[in-house]
Amino acid sequence: MPSLPLSKTRLLAISDAAPSRNGAGAYYLDLLEQIDGRLEKTQLYSPVIDEHGQWRAGLSLPLPGDQTQKLCFPNPMELSRVFDSLNPDIVVIATPGVYGITGAWMARRRKIPYLTGMHTSFEQLTELYWPNSVKGKIVQQYFNFSNGFLFKHTEAVLGNAEPVLKQAQDMGAPKTRLIGTPVASEFINVAYKPHPGSLKNCLFAGRLAREKNIEALLKAVKDFPDMQFSIAGDGPLREKIIAALQENHNLEYLGWLSRHALRKKIDEHDALLLPSHFETFGTVALEAMTREKLVFVSQGCGITHWNKLLPGLIVIDEVGLSHSIRHVLRKSLEERKDIACMANSLALEWNADVLNRWSQIITETIRNYAENDQQN
Repeated sequence: MPSLPLSKTRLLAISDAAPSRNGAGAYYLDLLEQIDGRLEKTQLYSPVIDEHGQWRAGLSLPLPGDQTQKLCFPNPMELSRVFDSLNPDIVVIATPGVYGITGAWMARRRKIPYLTGMHTSFEQLTELYWPNSVKGKIVQQYFNFSNGFLFKHTEAVLGNAEPVLKQAQDMGAPKTRLIGTPVASEFINVAYKPHPGSLKNCLFAGRLAREKNIEALLKAVKDFPDMQFSIAGDGPLREKIIAALQENHNLEYLGWLSRHALRKKIDEHDALLLPSHFETFGTVALEAMTREKLVFVSQGCGITHWNKLLPGLIVIDEVGLSHSIRHVLRKSLEERKDIACMANSLALEWNADVLNRWSQIITETIRNYAENDQQN
């Protein structure tokens, strides 16, 4: 049976994460934006947040402990119409939960192959937020059930770090594929200024939550009173950031930013700080690399598992963020320029590789599914 050309392929991605609201939401927004020209048509089905900040989904409920996030349920009739209208050749289930389960069931019913993305270690999150608690066990069982359902018939589980794929394998994934994280076209196509070699102002961008290690960030603010720090994002620790503003003249809180506004703020800073306890990948670090910035990341960030990107990153040592900043401050202007320039070069090469990898996986999945279906 002849393979379906990539240019004739229609892809549907299904996610319960609002685009640009978190890493998983941003991932597929960026991917489809860039890969769309290679395929006949792509579509992302997910909740959206309107201009008034209201969530639009079949049903959305507040997420306990974080009012900036929602637990969303799809409208089955609406999703069915999307399937009928697009008539996809392949489906990507981006997140577990009801959105993912509903999408997988509809794909199976229509005999359409689907891939499952695993972008968050929910096991680590539940252990961090609800260690050894009944609530934590319930949440973990929910995601175990959801992933178990998705893994049962998926063609492969996709992840952007080896530890995540190892977790998927332990949970029964039939096959895993390592993918990378793409970069939004705005971070690539908009002109930028070469790094001047200075380290005078630093930006943190992300969800204001426990896993981001906000404590290390605020310690750095105190340790470097002559350096300017900016924090962009929203989340359950927002009030802690606001309180810190009263004590630190060198700290600015920007609130949640759109991708366009975030790109502009990255351009205004010398460095990006991501001291998280864990990040499945750390997309904002890659975005800052493309803008030729000094990028500090913790060893808990999945991006550090990609050897191709390591020369362009400053991996925070075991002593902590402040110690690593002092180490970089001791370098010369030219050395800091070289690190930032290397970061940009590696990120652009990386993005091209990611798109090629996705193109290959899509083509192979459709071909293999068709061959297996013909044999059966």
